[in-house]
Amino acid sequence: MTIHSILKMGDPRLLRMAQPVTVFDTDELHTLVRDMFDTMRAVNGAGLAAPQIGVDLQLVIFGSNERNPRYPDRPVVPPTVLLNPVITALGPDEEHDWEGCLSVPGLRGMVPRWSRIRYTGFDLYGDPIDRTVDGFHARVVQHECDHLIGKLYPMRVRDFTQFGFTDVLFPDIGAAEDD
Repeated sequence: MTIHSILKMGDPRLLRMAQPVTVFDTDELHTLVRDMFDTMRAVNGAGLAAPQIGVDLQLVIFGSNERNPRYPDRPVVPPTVLLNPVITALGPDEEHDWEGCLSVPGLRGMVPRWSRIRYTGFDLYGDPIDRTVDGFHARVVQHECDHLIGKLYPMRVRDFTQFGFTDVLFPDIGAAEDD
């Protein structure tokens, strides 16, 4: 089990465009994915992108078979390894909701995301993935895939009166959470 350090906002590596994965089902890729899941679980993350641990690849992981303590009221998202993702909005509708990020600890912001999306890409073995999702699942995928194009969620916040420290915005839960 290897827990990696998570890069924080301000690190220029978080602003790069990640490179596509060109070789699948390698020992190195399996180890990286295992380490990413270990890292995500260790900090109760909903997802993690390879650039967040300094790896310049189009690779995101998200989901769990259990409820996430950071998002106890959200539905379970199936554990997924997604390489070289492409997201397509299925309609113009957006949902606004609070987001946090492991690379932006202690802060939350109200972020618009497409309500319903289709995402495609590949799994760890190079097999195609093609899913249509909505709600929290769609939000998590969009958030993680933003990391692959050098975007952090504060770049998507439209109203900065709805952006701030978690413990100030949500005093009842904020002190117990560390994004």
